[in-house]
Amino acid sequence: MVMLSEPIITIDVHGMTVEKALEVIQKKVNAAGSAVYEVRVIHGFHGGTRIRSAVKEEFGYGREPKVKRCSQGITKELPG
Repeated sequence: MVMLSEPIITIDVHGMTVEKALEVIQKKVNAAGSAVYEVRVIHGFHGGTRIRSAVKEEFGYGREPKVKRCSQGITKELPG
């Protein structure tokens, strides 16, 4: 397994099912080295809220030893 060593990892799970998104996120968390201090998950706005909720449920509250906390990010509107 290749260890991820960038300090911030960004994972885009747009268009994925909740199950697939959690699988992808878990793989990245497992591969994260000690230099990683933040994982950003881009999940979308409307359908992405299911993914956001699942991430909080799966990785929050001490369920994943490598994850110290889950916090909600910011919403950005695309120009257009």
